[in-house]
Amino acid sequence: MQADSLNEFLNTPLFGILLSLVAFRIGTHLYKKTRLSILNPLLVASVLVMAFLLYFGIDFEIYNLGGDYISFFLGPATVVLAVPLYRKIQLLKNDALPILAGITAGCIAGVSSIFTLSTLLGLDEIITRSLAPKSVTTPVGIEISKQIGGLPAITVAAIVFTGIAGAVLGPYICRCFRIKDEVAVGIAIGTASHALGTTRAIELGETEGAMSGLAIGIAGLVTVFLVPLLLYVFRFIS
Repeated sequence: MQADSLNEFLNTPLFGILLSLVAFRIGTHLYKKTRLSILNPLLVASVLVMAFLLYFGIDFEIYNLGGDYISFFLGPATVVLAVPLYRKIQLLKNDALPILAGITAGCIAGVSSIFTLSTLLGLDEIITRSLAPKSVTTPVGIEISKQIGGLPAITVAAIVFTGIAGAVLGPYICRCFRIKDEVAVGIAIGTASHALGTTRAIELGETEGAMSGLAIGIAGLVTVFLVPLLLYVFRFIS
């Protein structure tokens, strides 16, 4: 009887939602205790969820019954990042051109690097198409991937990895290159690592968080037009 009840619970969205929340809560607790960037809550939660599923032999499809509900809220959650931007709107008005140029340059560098490395490493074209929108937020990246013939599952994995890498390494890279301007730091992190990077930028300061949140939206818009164009250029060159 207990086994039947457990199977019924596993086959409901509640299981995936509860497992995700518990894993993320553990990740948040560890990060607050240690303040180590490598213990990013999302990274810790991802590892814990994967370890749990593998240890108990639970199919990902079962977990994803609840995971889909969490994914649904990614869009609205991203919109909330506009709040710090509203508070720092004067910065955008004063330096609109440099900010837009910086975001555009970052998008070009990010997408071009994927096409260049994929060509040098001889990756399959469908993998290249799937990796191209790695630096935009998940809902946008999935749609871009579908439009250019990529695999959304690979795109999501690339986006998550890029976001975690940006959140962990972004501040250190800025310090290594002595980038101290708050606007520049925020734009760099947001353009390279979307919403996950922005959560780290918010911790650095309100200005960094506002500029990173702005970069998410603009980078997504630029990437929508940029990826098909660069895909055509690199196919023509090769």
